[in-house]
Amino acid sequence: MSNDETASQSTSSRRRRRSSTSSSPPSASAQTRQMLGMKGAETKETNIWKIRLQLMKPITWIPLIWGVLCGAVSSGGFTWTVENVLMAAACMLLSGPLMVGYTQTMNDYYDAEIDAINEPYRPIPSGAISTDQVEAQIWILLFAGIFLAYGLDVWAGHEVKVITAIAVFGSYISYIYSAPPLKLKQNGWLGNYALGASYIAFPWWAGHALFGQMNWTIAILTLFYSLSGLGIAIVNDFKSVEGDKKLGLKSLPVMFGIGTAAWICVLMIDIFQAGVAAYLISIHENFYATILLLFVIPQITFQDMYFLRNPLENDVKYQASAQPFLVLGMLVTAMALGHAGI
Repeated sequence: MSNDETASQSTSSRRRRRSSTSSSPPSASAQTRQMLGMKGAETKETNIWKIRLQLMKPITWIPLIWGVLCGAVSSGGFTWTVENVLMAAACMLLSGPLMVGYTQTMNDYYDAEIDAINEPYRPIPSGAISTDQVEAQIWILLFAGIFLAYGLDVWAGHEVKVITAIAVFGSYISYIYSAPPLKLKQNGWLGNYALGASYIAFPWWAGHALFGQMNWTIAILTLFYSLSGLGIAIVNDFKSVEGDKKLGLKSLPVMFGIGTAAWICVLMIDIFQAGVAAYLISIHENFYATILLLFVIPQITFQDMYFLRNPLENDVKYQASAQPFLVLGMLVTAMALGHAGI
């Protein structure tokens, strides 16, 4: 056999191997990551309902569902009856799939340009779903959420429709976070605080109002707590720093640099949790304050082990390690408030 024939066969073999690799089906892990709306979920999915679910990012529902639980606990009025469990589940449906689903879908709608740079496989920039379909999904989720919020107010016997007001206000914040001309996310401080409040304060208010009386102390304390959520939101900015620079978005890593932004992030997370613990001490809930502070210690440890050393590479590892302690601290705080009758 001649050298030319051998080279030709070798080239053909390599082409077949490349073709086989490129056409191999996506792994089950990649498909799961896609449906949860996680980063790196490139599977070229064609099922429209899976694509719609991906836009709603189910992985992001969990903190708001937890926030509703914290609000129910802090109210002091939740008891383990069938009706109360059903009411809580409906409020979690409101805060998670409907309101967060609306927010995430709308965010992808207005972020198609930046996603084309950072995550071109996302449903909208990849062309997997049309803009008309996305717009319809946004409106359906919004109105379904407000309708359910009103139903919860009626169910709870509220003369003043508090939960409806929270849903409307939260959806407005979500809109100005994503949409021009305000587009809060263009500013690292305002955008990340809006995210922090959406993930901590708003669902907490809904859960508290459902089973108790909403008051200014709860509103202000949870907004203060949301400053820790601002720090958590900054963590997500590191993965898109290149795209943010190209589009002129003023995220904290862009404004201050990677190292300084990482320190701002961890200080926000730790200082404001410690501030909440100080408030618990001021209302004589020393036991709960001590537990909250103990939950801050492993967060500081993981910040030093992972995040501060390499925030670009270790952001996901840090979140997986440290955030469980932050959310457990939220529940401890809720238990303290419920015990104190705040």
